[in-house]
Amino acid sequence: MTQTTKKEPPLSMDVLTAGIWKENPVFVMMLGLCPVLAVTNSVLNSLAMGIASIFVLVCSNALVSALRNFIPKQVRITTYIIIIATFVTLVDYIIQAVSLDLYNKLGAFIQLIVVNCLILGRAEAYASKNSFTKSVVSAFGMGLGFTLALVMLGGVRELLGAGQLLGYQVFSTNFEPWVVMILPPGGFIVLGSWLLLINYIQQRKTGKLISQEDASHCAVNPS
Repeated sequence: MTQTTKKEPPLSMDVLTAGIWKENPVFVMMLGLCPVLAVTNSVLNSLAMGIASIFVLVCSNALVSALRNFIPKQVRITTYIIIIATFVTLVDYIIQAVSLDLYNKLGAFIQLIVVNCLILGRAEAYASKNSFTKSVVSAFGMGLGFTLALVMLGGVRELLGAGQLLGYQVFSTNFEPWVVMILPPGGFIVLGSWLLLINYIQQRKTGKLISQEDASHCAVNPS
């Protein structure tokens, strides 16, 4: 009797786009909130943390997927942490070399990428069970979704907290900055506002779909 091997589903755009919207790490899964709330007081900091997270996420998922058949189950989490820590160390030195000022602004949150539940969770839940290509594409999508969330928070906080975007003055000199926005409470306020808006949009979409289904049922089965 020959055993039939299970064929892996083909790569599709859903693998890439899932992390950007449907499974967004911040707005849907609520993962990695420590850097989300801490470093998003400006767009530049948000972009830097997002790019660093994409690099670590893609590289660690690629290596975990490539070695998934060789890593013993008993030490898989330890191995994943070592792999992630290696790439975080690379990012740490690269940011120091590129901009010491940016490195000081991000502070310890660069090193804390090692314990970001998004990175470790993706390695355990996805990369260890899927092919190299799918793992890399999915990791890149998740990284893009994470970066998008960071920039959305950082943009609002910098705009309202300093009247600027990427250091360029947007509002007139008469604008009174909302200092609370660049302080830790501002992160909670902006994150809550984005979550409220996104949930409202999703509920509207769900309501429209239900209305369309009801209308189609009525048209097919008139009373």
